[in-house]
Amino acid sequence: MHWSDDGIVLSARAHGENGTIVQLLTRTQGRHAGLVRGGQGRRARGVLQPGNLVAAQWSGRLPEHLGSYACEPVTGYAARVLDDPARLAALSAAAAVSEGALPEREAHPACFDGLLALLEALPGDHWAEVYVHWELALLAELGFGLDLATCAAGGGNDHLAYVSPKSGRAVSLAAGEPYREKLLPLPGFLAGRGGGGPEEVGQGLAVTGFFLERFVFAPHHKPLPPARQRLSGRFPG
Repeated sequence: MHWSDDGIVLSARAHGENGTIVQLLTRTQGRHAGLVRGGQGRRARGVLQPGNLVAAQWSGRLPEHLGSYACEPVTGYAARVLDDPARLAALSAAAAVSEGALPEREAHPACFDGLLALLEALPGDHWAEVYVHWELALLAELGFGLDLATCAAGGGNDHLAYVSPKSGRAVSLAAGEPYREKLLPLPGFLAGRGGGGPEEVGQGLAVTGFFLERFVFAPHHKPLPPARQRLSGRFPG
């Protein structure tokens, strides 16, 4: 059995004396693991950094086997943010969330393209807001999309200010005010009002984190990945 595809490195864990088990997110094969022989060498470690794009060739005797990878570097996204702790935290969080949320060996080309777009955006000015939008898109791709365009309580949509933790729908300021302690704040940049910045990013991470934990991780008795929790700690909302 053999296939070739582009893949984004999600994780690389030492195996044996010099091997590495690598999880890739590929466009056509989905999240797929494989053994890289010699993966603990200096050159291979640089290639197999989470967030890097590689050209991967997988081979195995049977489709269900772990199999082996040969990986060649394409784009070193990790090196672009290595000197920026906040952007590096976002890259690590995205890789960890993707690894924990996506089913193994199930194609999700939109998730591959979305993660690639996030990696391209990380050096830019609005990388944190892009990260929140990426998690919203991931939820939608997994079947848990949020409706942040209309008021769940039937109120006007001119000032959507909250998100219902029960329905995942937006709630207007007037309709939600009596229940504000039970609702999640909806930041302006997710409600189409512009804005952004650290406080609103923190609010956005709280929204996406709540639904990722509830719908994606909790059913498998797992918490949000530690890397994702560390990213939230950088943006108190």
